[in-house]
Formats: sequence, C-alpha cells, structure tokens
Amino acid sequence: MPVTSDVTRPDDGDGDLPINELFYSLQGEGRLAGVPSVFVRTSGCNLRCWFCDSYHTSWEPTHAWMDVDEIVAAVAGYDRADHVVVTGGEPLLHDAVVDLLHELDARGYHTTVETNGTIHRDAPIDLASISPKLANSTPTPERDPAGEGEWAERHERDRIDLDSLSRLVADHDHQLKFVVTDETDVREVEELLSRLRAVAHVPIRDGDVLLMPEGATRDRLAETRDRVAELAMAHGYRYTPRLHVDLWNDAPET
Repeated sequence: MPVTSDVTRPDDGDGDLPINELFYSLQGEGRLAGVPSVFVRTSGCNLRCWFCDSYHTSWEPTHAWMDVDEIVAAVAGYDRADHVVVTGGEPLLHDAVVDLLHELDARGYHTTVETNGTIHRDAPIDLASISPKLANSTPTPERDPAGEGEWAERHERDRIDLDSLSRLVADHDHQLKFVVTDETDVREVEELLSRLRAVAHVPIRDGDVLLMPEGATRDRLAETRDRVAELAMAHGYRYTPRLHVDLWNDAPET
C-alpha cells in the first residue's frame, strides 16, 4: 500500500483511515502507564503544537490508507494485548474512527482515545485521554518547526473548545493531561478547569488532572520532569511520566 502525505480520503475509496503507525508497546502516559497496548496512530492534526512528539502525523503527515477491517485484523495479530490506544495526530478528525471504535468495542478491547479535546464523536470509548493545549503549545514564528508561524493564528483560535471538552468528559471516563513547564502553565490549567467546571454536567476531579513534562527525548525530559513533579505535588494534581521516552528515547513505534 503506498504511503502518502495527503490526509484527504482518496477518491477511489481505497482505505478508510490514514495510518501512520500500528504497533505493540507499553502505554507511556497517564493512569494506564505501563499497560501493554496496541497503538493505532492516525495521521493529520487540526492544531500542530510546536513540540509535537509525532511530527510525521502533524507537520509532515505520512501514512498508508487502511480499511477498518484491515486495522482490526492487524490489532488482533497482537494476541497478548487487550488494550488499544487510538492516537494521532488528532484521531477524531476522521469519520471512520467511529467505525473502528465500534469494531474494537464489539471484540471486547479496552480502548483509549488520545485527543486534544477539540472534537467530539459519538463513539464507544473506555478512556478519553484528553490533552487540551495551553498557550505554551502555539507554533509562533520563533518556535515553528516547519515554517514561519503560519499555523499560529489557527492554533490559538482553535486550541480550546469548551463545548467539545464538556461533552467528552460527560460521555466518557476521562483524564485531562496537560503539558506544563512552569507555574504560569499551572495557573492557565486552573483557569481552564474553572471554566470547564462551570459548564460541565459531571464533576471534574483533581485526581483526573495530570501534569506531564514536555520532551520527546531523554535529554529534554531530564531538563523538565523534576520541575513538573514539584508542581504536581504543590497543586495536588497527578504527575504522569513519559515511560516510552524513558525506555526507548525517541525511537519510532514506541
């Protein structure tokens, strides 16, 4: 199957979803860190954070188009895994991800969807791992890894969608995962939580709020994680590691 960089579904109908990677590893982040899981990584993103740790799903998307049946068959090939993580990019961009989640649910898999929280889909999801993007994620001209800040305005406009966030937390077991670096970021987290709690129809518990260090390499994590651990303790939120980076650095399919 040819690998392309066009995330628009091909006119000939060949393939339902643009898949960048499909692999077996350990969940590296969040409350299920350490759980053996199959990862289905779709390509394409509506935000493009400057520090994106899956560059080839966002800034330079590459993938092969696969049918839902092909994806489910590939997942089933990892017979020791009963957890599936659907991630991206932003997986909820794609209509067919709903069909994939129904098929996985019908086969008894526990599904985690890793999303930036800007899109809601009516789909069976066991854990919505929602990572709202703070101002520190905006690809300003100084930080843009691929251009001169062309995505900054769109990113800043779209990065928070309270309606989608409130529907996601109401419909699914969830965790809210924030990439933070300093006290300013935590203040922004608390301001967003206040806004979300004002409109959500379910409680947003501090125990479901996770602070995560920025860094896609061991060297970068070594610079950021101690400070984030201190912030988590100071504010009563959970700290989440990035086990896959600790174990395998920035190797693909981890």
